[in-house]
Amino acid sequence: MPKRKASAEWKGTLPDGNGSVSLGSGAFEGAYSFSSRFEEGVGTNPEELIGAAHAGCFSMALSAELGKSGFKPQSVKTEAVVHLVKEDAGFTITEIDLDCDAHVPGIDEDEFSKFAEGAKKNCPVSKVLAGAKINLTARLKN
Repeated sequence: MPKRKASAEWKGTLPDGNGSVSLGSGAFEGAYSFSSRFEEGVGTNPEELIGAAHAGCFSMALSAELGKSGFKPQSVKTEAVVHLVKEDAGFTITEIDLDCDAHVPGIDEDEFSKFAEGAKKNCPVSKVLAGAKINLTARLKN
């Protein structure tokens, strides 16, 4: 399997500095700062990038599992909300909310829910983020 790369550079002190992140593929490069991470400033942040990775991985995992069982998903759209919380020991990601809408012909709600829970548990990004609580809301839109 291929290895994936990303890089980041930070210049300056934490509150006054700024940084940039880029994907090895060249598909994305973005600026980040103290305010884009810990406030509501302009730019990206590590948590947003983790959320994008998790949403993408979950959507693909759910589609793959459905396909293996003969279902043909027309679309699986997932949003991830990553909770960054300040605790006594510093900042930590405590939980991630996955909110999924899927259009999958020929499946009932109960069976779909089982596939969604399996994808939540088994997608590679969920596995690496197992230290955070992962909440799932998955809706079948037929």
